[in-house]
Amino acid sequence: MLALEMFRSVPKTMIGKAAGGRIPMLLSGLAAPLRLVTLDPPAGPARGADGWARLKVRLSGICGSDLGMLSGKTSLYFSAVVSLPFVPGHEVVADLLDDCEDLPAGTRVVIDPVLTCAARGVTPCTACAAGETNRCSQITLGDVSPGLQTGFCHDTGGGWSQQLVAHRSQLHPVPEGLSDEQALLIEPVACAVHTALRAGVRPGDRVLVSGAGAVGLFATLALRQLTDAGEITVVAKHGHQRELAAEFGASEVVGPQETLRRVRRATGAFQAAPDYSAPYLLGGVDVAVDAVGSKQSLETCLHATRAGGRVVLSGMPASADLSAAWFRELDLVGTYASARGDGDGGAFATATELVGHDAVARMAKTVVAYPLHRWREALDHAHSAGRLGTVKVAFDPRSN
Repeated sequence: MLALEMFRSVPKTMIGKAAGGRIPMLLSGLAAPLRLVTLDPPAGPARGADGWARLKVRLSGICGSDLGMLSGKTSLYFSAVVSLPFVPGHEVVADLLDDCEDLPAGTRVVIDPVLTCAARGVTPCTACAAGETNRCSQITLGDVSPGLQTGFCHDTGGGWSQQLVAHRSQLHPVPEGLSDEQALLIEPVACAVHTALRAGVRPGDRVLVSGAGAVGLFATLALRQLTDAGEITVVAKHGHQRELAAEFGASEVVGPQETLRRVRRATGAFQAAPDYSAPYLLGGVDVAVDAVGSKQSLETCLHATRAGGRVVLSGMPASADLSAAWFRELDLVGTYASARGDGDGGAFATATELVGHDAVARMAKTVVAYPLHRWREALDHAHSAGRLGTVKVAFDPRSN
């Protein structure tokens, strides 16, 4: 089968870290530790554990975390919970090639990529037993090689290929009324559902969402649909993002440079102007969600949140000055993937309903899919998606 394989390359990673931000095309060329290869389809657990099945990929999305990995921006913290070489791709719509317990072959499914205790064939850890499956403490053990998720694990394969394997605990059937493109958005929307629940929004709270890419838009939708938030202000860089943010539930959409001024006006906060550093508010919103993961975005959230408020790290965070968290006693909350215990029926059940929302259905029609052999073009497009007016770029391995 054809697949895109991520491999270890210190020189390429160093080039990506040094110049990837200034020259994005390097990340799909010289600096990309990625290659198009022909592989045997993954066989799954070496012990032949029950509950595993082969999947034929229909679509697989390119996520911001994938781009961070390829550009060398991902922290070395994660090197202990992946197994190279691996096939990326954790946003996956696929057809079952085998019967898998109660699901017959041919069923169209999406996968929850987190490789929990159930998939690994080990006794459930405390987190998994409580339904907090995204906090599994045994992601390096059991029947498959280390890997926090499908798409970061050598044994399972990933969506950037023609086939992969997955465990029954990861599989969610797709309703007939949803297109493949809508189904592709279920996993990132499930992550947004988890973000909204972790945000701890109280009735009437003012919320700031910094970023209006897919992560920010889906977080806005989930906050509006699942919480009693009051005003939701979304920070959007590009014109099309402003329009989408309003459709997804934003009360107000602002540009990055005007964020503090608009929040100050809305909340009656005072602005402090330190020497040789960015201004910040004494007062501000109750909850802020960083949906970008950049230094600037995180600091915007820290500087716009009132004392005792909450800052939610939805994008994979970059390093930033945490003085505000200490001085204003902010709660910093991480939100990773989604959990089986999120609400009634789990995050994926809620997300499957949300992707039927009119705004999401319209967005799904703009998904741009590339064959695997055009992977350099696809990654270039994904790196520039915001500027080009695209929300989601994907691979369609069927078109090779």
